[in-house]
Amino acid sequence: MADVVETTGGRRLVLLRHGRTPYNHARVVQGHIDSSLDDVGLRQAAAAAPVVAGLEPEHVWCSDLTRARQTAEPLLAATGLDATYDARLREFHLGEREGLSHPEYQEAAPSEYATFVTGDFDVVAGGERTAAVGERMVEALRELLDHTSPGRTSVAVSHGAAIRVATVAMLGWSLDASRSMRGLDNCGWVELVEHGDTTAGFRLGAYNRVVPGQHA
Repeated sequence: MADVVETTGGRRLVLLRHGRTPYNHARVVQGHIDSSLDDVGLRQAAAAAPVVAGLEPEHVWCSDLTRARQTAEPLLAATGLDATYDARLREFHLGEREGLSHPEYQEAAPSEYATFVTGDFDVVAGGERTAAVGERMVEALRELLDHTSPGRTSVAVSHGAAIRVATVAMLGWSLDASRSMRGLDNCGWVELVEHGDTTAGFRLGAYNRVVPGQHA
């Protein structure tokens, strides 16, 4: 059952990760590589769409990368909404490591890789820093929130690591906390529910909510 906004005026943000891509399946570092969903990812997006649509979103904002756009398409069809595409909702840029499989990355830079797989992406050669990702994600989500009416829900379709960082930033936690959070499944989502006193911030309504059976 979806969480309910419990106090008058509280808004909800749903942060939906894109469906599976061939890069995800092959464990290749993806970052800003503009990949498409594979057949599994398309099925995941189709399964998630009616469930997220059932939250009656007022707006859908989306990363401009193809995998996010394709994930949003069935949601847009189910809701009749148009998307706003925003590059601030992209995944981390992962510099020199984009396109490497995990074994290739480990062989090329074993110490860096050992840190990377703990969720600390700040070590990535030429990569985007966590603070920068948090800043752009929060800026976009605050703008989306500003467009969301009291008591309503809006959806941002984005990427796994960027959503983890955005989640802790919107909750007012240290960005380091994102490294201890389990990664989202493809087409898993986060729900951030605003207190009725909108100056009091958000609570975490759900983390890695998925449609049962969509990953089978």
